[in-house]
Amino acid sequence: MSVPAAGEPRVAVVVPVYGNEATLAELAGRLGAALVGRSWRLRLVVDASPDGSAAVAAALADDDPRIGVTVLTVNGGQHAALARGLADEADADVWVCLDADLQDPPEAVPLLLDRLACGDVEAVFAGRRGRYESPLRRLTGTLHRRVAGTLTGLPPDAGAFLALGPVVRAAVLSGVRDRGAPSVVLAVGRSGRPVTSVPVTRARRPVGRSAWTAGARVRQSARSLAWAVRTRR
Repeated sequence: MSVPAAGEPRVAVVVPVYGNEATLAELAGRLGAALVGRSWRLRLVVDASPDGSAAVAAALADDDPRIGVTVLTVNGGQHAALARGLADEADADVWVCLDADLQDPPEAVPLLLDRLACGDVEAVFAGRRGRYESPLRRLTGTLHRRVAGTLTGLPPDAGAFLALGPVVRAAVLSGVRDRGAPSVVLAVGRSGRPVTSVPVTRARRPVGRSAWTAGARVRQSARSLAWAVRTRR
């Protein structure tokens, strides 16, 4: 385990987990390699996953004190799990939200952290690039993000892979808990703080299928955009 340099910000990486027992070990290994020399923690939020994710997460935590696990008994969805993880990791200076299926490359986390450290923005999104999903899912996702960007001022390629500072984290937690935000991403947009994105090419999922069915994607998009309209200033 490398020793972080003095003054390095403490980074908490929050990962919602649902049906990811096959990718968690690789995720933790690649993240640790990417963050060598930094002070970091990994919070795995197991969202009532029906597979063996909770057992795999617990074993990883037993082997590395930097890894913490939150196990939810009722499935609340990706964004509720992210909010719970952000709340559970209070002792950090910078937070990163990352998916567990390895489509979001852990090696891109330093890129987000370095851009955030420039100090002119308070959240940095990993702008979606690449042919990581079917053409139809990419098209519908792009349309959703463009409408969300128009409503909130978010970058048009913003998704749920991002780094955020303490003011935006607080705004996200307030947005989800007190204002009923169904999306961490749109809650960032409603924070009113300066944000940006940097392009990051996603990878195809190495195993399994997305937990987001077509119907679930439509419902989540409708809820999120309706919330953005209701909360327009």
